[in-house]
Amino acid sequence: MTAPARGIVQSLTAPVDGGELAVTRWPGDGPTVIALHGITANSLAFTAVAEALPDADVYAPDLRGRAASAVLPGPYGLTAHVRDTLALLDHLGQRQAVLLGHSMGAFVAALAAARHPERFPRVVLVDGGLGFPAPSGTDIDELLQAVIGPAMDRLSMIFEDREAYLEFFRAHPAFTPHWSTDLAAYVDRDLTGRSPELRSSCVLDAVRADGADVLGDPETLAAIHQPHVHGTLLWAERGLLDEPQALYDPGRIAEAALDPDRMPARRIAGTNHYSILFPPAAREVATAVRAAAHTAGGR
Repeated sequence: MTAPARGIVQSLTAPVDGGELAVTRWPGDGPTVIALHGITANSLAFTAVAEALPDADVYAPDLRGRAASAVLPGPYGLTAHVRDTLALLDHLGQRQAVLLGHSMGAFVAALAAARHPERFPRVVLVDGGLGFPAPSGTDIDELLQAVIGPAMDRLSMIFEDREAYLEFFRAHPAFTPHWSTDLAAYVDRDLTGRSPELRSSCVLDAVRADGADVLGDPETLAAIHQPHVHGTLLWAERGLLDEPQALYDPGRIAEAALDPDRMPARRIAGTNHYSILFPPAAREVATAVRAAAHTAGGR
């Protein structure tokens, strides 16, 4: 049996508090999937996963404070992203959707499911969503710098031209072996300004507010453990800089004591924090989303 053809990628907006949320859609005839990206990413982070899901209708917003949604005002934080996600679902006229979240977006997905289980019955959390509280008094900027490194650095950098920006990403150890036209498009979506003063579109205050929630908000950290939050946690074998130490490992997963029936956790071999969304791993993520949609449909 051949897979259904993927429709032409579309750009749309959804009304949210303070303006319009920009959304990328990969049309399909199947279940609705809303994909939520990482802390300095944008909707095109999910291109490969969406292409591997021709049997789903995939919507990926540029989250508030990023890319084409950078103009949306504060207040920022994960509660704002949950509200925006719910507003998008309402705008689509849908009762339910599967939530797919990567990195920070996984924390948003878990929080949305914890608050609105009737709207988001299944989540797929990709290298995120399971958090460990930061020590009291931790400087958020310093901790974000330690965790996301070059992604944080670029928010204060100015680039002379598009090629300089692309080169910055091509040199990233997690991206270099995987460079493609899709990754170039993802990078382009983040770029704003005019040469010779180009910069990332990410709003630093939004990144700080979101990072503070991921690192220390009790409700956010507890969301994945709520008994009505169901889904799958997929974690990368390597870290954000393609280093051997990943965000998660068997010890940390065991320490978290996730219910394996409610939230099984599975390592995706041969991936780092970013490449877990790239081919060929994108197919494994897509398989998990497809299974979540099937299970949600049976509830």
